[in-house]
Amino acid sequence: MTATYDLVIRKGTVADGKGGAPFEADIAVKDGRIAAVGKVTGSGREEIDARGLLVTPGFVDVHSHYDAQVIWDERLLPSGWQGVTTTVMGNCGVGFAPVRDGDRETLIELMEGVEDIPGPVLRAGLTWDWSSFPDYLDALERRRHDMDVCAQLPHSALRVYVMGERAVRREMANADDIAQMRALAREAMEAGAFGFSTSLSDNHRTPAGEFIPSHGACADELAGISCGLADAGRGVLQMIVNLSPDAAEREREFAVVRGMVEASGRPMSLTVLQRIRDPEGWRHVMAMMEAAVADGLPMRAQVIPRPLGTMFGLDMSRHPFCYHPSFRAIADQPLEKKVAAFRDPAFRKRLLAEQADEKDDALVKRVQNFDYMFPLGDPPNYAPPRESGVGYRARAEGRSPFEVAFDLMLEDDGHAMLFSPNSGYGYFSLDGCRELMENPLSVIGVSDGGAHVASICDSSFSTFLLTYWGRDVGNRRFDLGWLIKRATADTAALVGLNDRGVIAPGYKADINVIDFDNLRLERPYMVHDLPEGGKRLLQKAHGYVATIVSGRTVYRDGEATGELPGKLVRGAQPAPAA
Repeated sequence: MTATYDLVIRKGTVADGKGGAPFEADIAVKDGRIAAVGKVTGSGREEIDARGLLVTPGFVDVHSHYDAQVIWDERLLPSGWQGVTTTVMGNCGVGFAPVRDGDRETLIELMEGVEDIPGPVLRAGLTWDWSSFPDYLDALERRRHDMDVCAQLPHSALRVYVMGERAVRREMANADDIAQMRALAREAMEAGAFGFSTSLSDNHRTPAGEFIPSHGACADELAGISCGLADAGRGVLQMIVNLSPDAAEREREFAVVRGMVEASGRPMSLTVLQRIRDPEGWRHVMAMMEAAVADGLPMRAQVIPRPLGTMFGLDMSRHPFCYHPSFRAIADQPLEKKVAAFRDPAFRKRLLAEQADEKDDALVKRVQNFDYMFPLGDPPNYAPPRESGVGYRARAEGRSPFEVAFDLMLEDDGHAMLFSPNSGYGYFSLDGCRELMENPLSVIGVSDGGAHVASICDSSFSTFLLTYWGRDVGNRRFDLGWLIKRATADTAALVGLNDRGVIAPGYKADINVIDFDNLRLERPYMVHDLPEGGKRLLQKAHGYVATIVSGRTVYRDGEATGELPGKLVRGAQPAPAA
């Protein structure tokens, strides 16, 4: 008997992305689209028994940095293991197109400094079979992946392409420069870019500690480039600013953001985080955004569902001893040799007696903020009690925090990790994350998949969102239907992907089948599988029974099936006809 459909998912509990209560239904898929939802009588070439399982749209991640990995890798891990079926890369103003041959090294250094992807990895992995941004899109279109990819035009690359060394020196753009960047922005949008991204963050620097080129941009330049999107009649704006603790500075920063939207009329998504150094400042930013939206400006906040932070460990690129001379002497050794050194009492005594040999005090403070440093644990705990912190334990035990950190890092034969949040954990609580997620102007973002590969692993945001906020926090949990809408239809709509994020006839068949009761995250682990043997953190999840892209199952029970239906998406996509 000939099958009616390519795939039928039977009797699952469907959270369809519209925000309502989950319901039992069959889902039929044909030619990469959802053909029917309800009682499906026809058969499928492939059938999935989803009784007792949760069925959701595929997750749409609007803030990743897979711009390089998409060139050498078919599988965008760890995002693919976390139910992500579409990723939007090119955020924060850094990327690899447009580029002139002589500026390739500059763009590598920018990505290495801002997103912590090692230069040797990028030099070995990038093919550079492009120059213009449309060329880059063509290069992406020649490749297949485990998920769909969407690209944004990065400001620093654009600025270097137009201004050369003047951009690197962060000189002011003149009228001709701005006109050229505006024209190239229009060209990129018309070729299929999803938007334009930029950064004014003081944290975004080159490996030498210099500000990146976009940091020198004036309001006229940013507004001018934004008007390139208006010229094309498409594209979104994405931006990260300092979120300064100083209220007057926040107002100056937001005035630039607002000016871009006023000049172009294009939608803006702005990263808004609860900074640990200033746990109330986000309220001021959201108040300014709410006022702008009340004035008719299309703006949204990209927020996080859990603390954003760095992993510290003996095999990590950062930890409390990474700037100490004795550790630097063994930093490039395999993990087992580092463990052997840490177990040597003479080495321990010498290391604990040393101080960091690093001129940049800010770097040292980031890796020695002991009050906000916790054992990650296995399974990982992203909401640790204050009492478990290294600083708290050191005071309680009458020891130095360095001693406590040393012993914790040596656990599990050196595989143990410390978690050091810098955002989203003000007052040692996730209350700030919760408030931001509840705000109707927010969307879930900032997973940073593909970035900070050896020190941060936040691309598991989607799984944490479901397990922590949808199941594990008792009477504080969110309504599940609403929560799934936040990770699917809402994120898709932010960038104009109106053809996905919903389970209904006509929509793209990007679907997750999840054993919700048993869904859980594993502890991140280090592998050395990047070009030139570069290392990165990966993180698996248990409970994803199937992840489906364009009607084809790419992962079953966390294992790759060999299917690679993911492709480049060029620009906003219309919703299915009613």
